[in-house]
Amino acid sequence: MTDEHRRPPHLTAAAGPRLAPLPEDSWDPSTRELLAPIPRDPDGGVANVFTTLVRHPGLFRHFLPFGSHLLRDGRLPDRTRELLILRTACNTRAGYEWGRHVPLARAAGVTDEEIDRVGAGPDAQGWAAADADLLRAADELHRDARLSAATWSALAAGHDEAQLIEITMLVGQYHMVAFFLNSAGTPLEPGYEAETLPAPTGAGADAMEGDRGDA
Repeated sequence: MTDEHRRPPHLTAAAGPRLAPLPEDSWDPSTRELLAPIPRDPDGGVANVFTTLVRHPGLFRHFLPFGSHLLRDGRLPDRTRELLILRTACNTRAGYEWGRHVPLARAAGVTDEEIDRVGAGPDAQGWAAADADLLRAADELHRDARLSAATWSALAAGHDEAQLIEITMLVGQYHMVAFFLNSAGTPLEPGYEAETLPAPTGAGADAMEGDRGDA
């Protein structure tokens, strides 16, 4: 067993990312072309998720249109999308995903009280039934890789066929991104680190010990 396997998760992450974001002064013309469509952060930088993933340019070229479609051009309301992503970030212990999406959730109308409650899961008091159904869907997909008949029926009452498909694909997409972020140790950019990943409950309660809030 390696020293890394013996080391507690928070100490492993503290050593720095396994794959560092590619600094802008190292971008070649092809990299600049790939990253050009990405909106820059207020400080002028490109988010670390993209400057790390671009180390695999062939994959990046195909990933970006799919991820961008779900994030910007999908059929789900912004609030619905962000609730699903935040609960997925909780379930996968993806601190980077959480930190980057809390501001997007606020912009979509999710209140700070609701953001805090996402960690408590769908059975926490205070959720509207429709919101609880979304969090339950994220939990079931995380735990069982499928929606139960009851949850599918509840979602179908308020979503069309395309939106039902998108719910499952969105949660799957952000699981995939969490696998990459957590494994690469992608660090949150300054200004996003204040958003702390809640302790896991429900489907995420069996996650590894140690909060990977810096991943």
